[in-house]
Amino acid sequence: MEDKLLVLIPAYNEAENIETVVENLTKNFPQYDYLVVNDGSKDDTLAICKRRGFHYMDLPINLGLECGFRAGMKYAYRRGYDYLVQFDADGQHLPEYIAPMYEKIKEGYDIVIGSRFVTEKKPWSSRMMGSRLIAGAIFLTTGQRIKDPTSGMRMYNRKCMAEFEKSYNLAPEPDTVSYLIKCGAKVAEVQANMQERLAGKSYLTFTRSISYMARMILSILVIQTFRKR
Repeated sequence: MEDKLLVLIPAYNEAENIETVVENLTKNFPQYDYLVVNDGSKDDTLAICKRRGFHYMDLPINLGLECGFRAGMKYAYRRGYDYLVQFDADGQHLPEYIAPMYEKIKEGYDIVIGSRFVTEKKPWSSRMMGSRLIAGAIFLTTGQRIKDPTSGMRMYNRKCMAEFEKSYNLAPEPDTVSYLIKCGAKVAEVQANMQERLAGKSYLTFTRSISYMARMILSILVIQTFRKR
């Protein structure tokens, strides 16, 4: 790989998982650079990164995924990386799918999503109903069908990195993908199977999941419609 690619790993209280996730990358996929963004964790996430000599950026207080992601984007853009992969610290994302995402983005796309539902059928569960509604909102407002809009495994090219680097209003969320499509970004998906988090509990409880879905749909249908492009 001649291009510079960074695997960005935002982490908040992932002491139970971060060592396994980074070790898998460094041992089995050493061709990829990586950066852990410790988002003010209250557990031993930072201590593990220091002890193991991991590449990390430390945010002194918890600022949330949006700020942690944007800090990593700025780091990657200012250091000349060509591509950046958003990668979960809980072990759900599998690095073997980075290569097919890279091959796809080289075809001329701006964003490639690691999707669970390119070749696999999306189940009719309550959890996936929210994903279907978000996908429907994106289609209504952009004309593009995104099969797995809530997937957090996304690859961005340098053009998109520049947008994140200069803007304080972009987040690594489906509504931003919708907005970037309206701005002319070309988006594709590749099949990427995922696993359950290795340990610990997700911050997304049932109530928070409902709130998240509602916010995304409102943002896509209303807020992004009036956003300056």
